[in-house]
Amino acid sequence: MLKEFKNFIMTGNVIDFAVAVIMAGALGAVINGFVSKIAMPLIGLVTGGKSFSDMFWTPGDEVYATVAAAKEAGVAAVEYGAWIDTIVSLLVVGLVMFMLVKAYNKTKKPVEEPAPAGPSELDILKEIRDSLKK
Repeated sequence: MLKEFKNFIMTGNVIDFAVAVIMAGALGAVINGFVSKIAMPLIGLVTGGKSFSDMFWTPGDEVYATVAAAKEAGVAAVEYGAWIDTIVSLLVVGLVMFMLVKAYNKTKKPVEEPAPAGPSELDILKEIRDSLKK
């Protein structure tokens, strides 16, 4: 059983998958950093300097300055700004993944399609037989 496990772990597919998971985690951290540190502040400038992460709604008439203040008061806060941050992050991740796959596909050689199959030997022999009969 230990030998089978070793063979399973050492196959190329498992190692490739492990590398892909590690790289995806690192890429996700880089993209999240880009979104939170660069993209969202720039978007905040367009929206009047307000950060999306500070946008929230609380039920009732009382107004809270921050999400933390609302939570400290025990009020449920709908943090729609954080959700917008997540959506922007998803779109950036999707765009980066699209560009990576597109670049990868350009490096692959085009697959040559096989030539269309001609008539089989049996078909050719039948044609010869039919021609001789005439």
